[in-house]
Amino acid sequence: MKLTDTLKGSKVKVIDLSTMSDLVRRRLSDLGIVEGTTVCLCKALPFGGPCTIESKGQCIAIRRKEALCIQVEAL
Repeated sequence: MKLTDTLKGSKVKVIDLSTMSDLVRRRLSDLGIVEGTTVCLCKALPFGGPCTIESKGQCIAIRRKEALCIQVEAL
């Protein structure tokens, strides 16, 4: 399932980042978001707005189109 399909506040595990651009994947990697990382969807703003995810105590805002490229599985 995609990150945007999860419920707000639920913890999920990132399983695939291969469909997003290399630059975004590298930026997320620098911030600690790699395959196998546990993340939590904090906010998803309406009308295609950005999503806020939390991992390891830090909150990161990403574009909705990039959140659609992150494949996750429920814990």
